[in-house]
Amino acid sequence: MAKMIRKADLPTKTCASCGRPFAWRKKWERVWDEVRYCSDRCRGARPSAKGGQTKAS
Repeated sequence: MAKMIRKADLPTKTCASCGRPFAWRKKWERVWDEVRYCSDRCRGARPSAKGGQTKAS
C-alpha cells in the first residue's frame, strides 16, 4: 500500500509571474528545482528578456 501524503505536507513555491503560492505536482517530480511558474498562463506572461513589450501597440 502506498504511503499517504497530505497536500499540506507537500513543498510549495511562489510563482515568479503572479506571486501566488503553488504546491508540488507529480509531473514536476524530476524538475522541481527548475519550476518557476504555477501554470502555462503565467509562463506565457513572463516578462521578456529584452525589457520591452512583446505585443505591438
